[in-house]
Amino acid sequence: MHHLGRIAVRPVAAGAIVCVLVGLAILAVAGGAAARSAPAAGPGARYLALGDSVTFGYEESQVKPAPDYTKASTFRAYPDDVGAALHLRVTNAACPGETTSSLINANGPSYGCENSPPPNQNVGYRRFFPLHVSYKGSQLSFAVKFLKKHPGTRLVSLMVGANDLFRCQKTTSDACLSKSEQQATLKTIKRNVRHILSAIRDKADYEGQLVLVHYYSIDYTSALFTGIVRALNRTIDAAGKGFHVATADGFGEFRRGSAHSGGSACKAGLLTQLSNGSCGVHPSYSGHGLLGLAVERIVKR
Repeated sequence: MHHLGRIAVRPVAAGAIVCVLVGLAILAVAGGAAARSAPAAGPGARYLALGDSVTFGYEESQVKPAPDYTKASTFRAYPDDVGAALHLRVTNAACPGETTSSLINANGPSYGCENSPPPNQNVGYRRFFPLHVSYKGSQLSFAVKFLKKHPGTRLVSLMVGANDLFRCQKTTSDACLSKSEQQATLKTIKRNVRHILSAIRDKADYEGQLVLVHYYSIDYTSALFTGIVRALNRTIDAAGKGFHVATADGFGEFRRGSAHSGGSACKAGLLTQLSNGSCGVHPSYSGHGLLGLAVERIVKR
């Protein structure tokens, strides 16, 4: 759900899925509370944020002033808000365009992080621009190594899955609008998210708070858009069963934030503002503030 400036991995504007899912990179109903046995995330504790372009803080190239992709530090996102509010030390490993598959295996099908759908297979954000932290291999392998190295980490968040649907939309003749294609993609997302959570809990032996961040709808009056986001969030929730996760209700926060703007996250100023007067699909600073609030509400401290 992003592009690379001039080298651009451009999300196709056609088809309903693109507009609705926020991906990059690309959040339905709030879930449970953090596991009671998990230690509190007190001031000075480490927070590891995993995910796609939303977690990274990506902005489209049409945003004014134009983003400087060569300086990752210029991109702020909800993990920064959470870190500031709770006084945590943030490590943001997210990559714009990450899918659930490429998060596990850097050679897996990505939507612009490591690689892109044909004909731009060799185009990937990590190939040209820095991430917030530098690492080789997959985001998951970095996460496992990080958690082993920093056993005092008290919070891990994960927001991923939208780019799987964007990739389906890009690589299918009907833009992934058939129920069978959507269900197959959601099945893959569920399997991969379970793999990711299992690695965090078992391989890294992480016992701290683990938060799944829900995606938001860009238009809450659209049953189609909002329905796809709800299905994605339900899939993520189902994948989290048994792993002692909490869910951050980004979906609900955006819905409340859009209520006085006719249900439009764009009109509410929650999305990036493009130079042509329209909105992107990524959160604005205000939108990130709401996602951060959703996380802060369920973190035990």
